[in-house]
Amino acid sequence: MTATHPQHRRSRLRHALAALALGAAALSPLAASAQDYPNKPVRIIVPFGPGGLGDVTMRVASEKFSELLGQQFVVENHPGAGGAAAANELLAAEPDGYTLILMSNGTTIATSLFENLSYDPQEQFEPISTVAWFDLVLFTNKNGDLDTVQAVIDKAKAEPGVLNIATINPGSTQNLAAELFRSVTGIDANIIPYRTSPDVQAALMRGEVDLAIESYTAFASAIGGDDIRAIASTGIERNPALPDVPTAMEAGVDGYDVRGWNALYALKGTPPEVIATLHDTIAKVTAMPEIDQRYAELGTNPGALTPAEMAERFEADRQKWADVIDTAGIEKR
Repeated sequence: MTATHPQHRRSRLRHALAALALGAAALSPLAASAQDYPNKPVRIIVPFGPGGLGDVTMRVASEKFSELLGQQFVVENHPGAGGAAAANELLAAEPDGYTLILMSNGTTIATSLFENLSYDPQEQFEPISTVAWFDLVLFTNKNGDLDTVQAVIDKAKAEPGVLNIATINPGSTQNLAAELFRSVTGIDANIIPYRTSPDVQAALMRGEVDLAIESYTAFASAIGGDDIRAIASTGIERNPALPDVPTAMEAGVDGYDVRGWNALYALKGTPPEVIATLHDTIAKVTAMPEIDQRYAELGTNPGALTPAEMAERFEADRQKWADVIDTAGIEKR
């Protein structure tokens, strides 16, 4: 073996130190930027169209972010392609916290529903916190006799294969909530998918279906009218907009917990100081009485999870809905 000349060793050491110095210099702008974050407007990419629940709750919260942090938080709508359009916007950005994405429990469904999802939310994105929590509601026609959850179950068991449940498209949270309801109650019922929430509402009002599962927001204008009755909500606590309506678990359906959420994520590699600043801001905003009141009007609840808790929640929901999809035999896309 040939010995290395001391001069060569010194030369290699100088090169190594120079490389380390260059690496530190390359990292320093991002580190410096993290110290005074945010010092320019922040984009929040929303994978839904304007006016939807996720869009509205994010716009309400983003106004408070701007007030607390002194920079504009601008909501941009990028719907389509199962969330891929929004995800691609984030993937094209720098991991500096100036482009964020609103993700939902629907993303956990997409990971199992789409065989070739173009992005990996758990590997490529960094959780920050939940912003809003929401449940769904079980609705029946007021002109019928199904005024409780038990009445629905009794009818389905007395007449197997006759009860019809309406939801929006297969693979949606509403549709999978119906699959889970059918599974945990052990009933033989038909789940009929419609294209839009107004289509579901119209079918229920016409008496074409016995039960509909939708968000409070989608049916808010019809609740209290002469055609639609809310008989249960799907969360662990009563819907804030429907305090007199029991949860399905209160009504005797054990294990029926369907809660959705909206959460902010950043690109993987975003400085931890930025993640911490954003999480702390969200926690302050979701604790504000005015946010609680505004969200209650929308049938939602504000609430912040830590990044670690958010990661755990994402994985738990991913596994839950993957099982429902497999049990229901829903075709992967």
